[in-house]
Amino acid sequence: MSDVKKHRILQKSNHVVLAIFGICALVELVLSAADLGIVGTFRWRGLAYQYGGFWQGLLGDWRANFAAQPYVMFLSYGFLHGGIIHFAVNMFTLFSIGKPVIQRIGQVRFLVLYIGSMLGGGAGFALLSQSVQPMIGASGALFGLAGAIVAWEVQRRVRSKRPMWPVLKVILLLLALNLVLWWVMRGQLAWETHLGGFVVGWILALLVDPRSRQFVGQRPINKA
Repeated sequence: MSDVKKHRILQKSNHVVLAIFGICALVELVLSAADLGIVGTFRWRGLAYQYGGFWQGLLGDWRANFAAQPYVMFLSYGFLHGGIIHFAVNMFTLFSIGKPVIQRIGQVRFLVLYIGSMLGGGAGFALLSQSVQPMIGASGALFGLAGAIVAWEVQRRVRSKRPMWPVLKVILLLLALNLVLWWVMRGQLAWETHLGGFVVGWILALLVDPRSRQFVGQRPINKA
């Protein structure tokens, strides 16, 4: 394959990442402008969280703002952020780890993985959190991308019979990062979302990647 063709493929593969970035950027731009009094009112951010954030209580006896909110929030939370810094960190991560994932599995499978991990992050928060505060941010989906990369690296090392210690170090690093952020943020880190996204991303990575499915199909099976 020529360098020109490779460059075109790489440019094309960035479209889905740019689309996700564009949606998150537009939302944060409007809300930040509202915070500064440039458009709307300062209440817009609170309203966005109220209607689009993930509220664990809505899965119980809390009253929803609209009928579909308990379902919509499993996706809408992933496009809201807690300010410019929160947005910037998540989008930097999206561009950093999104590119290699989309180059491996393509745009459609990337979207399946990203949205599936977002749903998994919401499920993790729903099952493990007792917080009465809303959960927002793209990190559930981003941890799903990280889970996919780790899953593929595990497979690669199993194939080549190489040691798993480097993979374990990455997992321990992610765990340490969550612990530090949880402490810095005084317990306001939605680690449950990170865990749910990571686990679902790992599983989906093995399902959406043809090479992973081929590897599973080649493994010996014990029949009862």
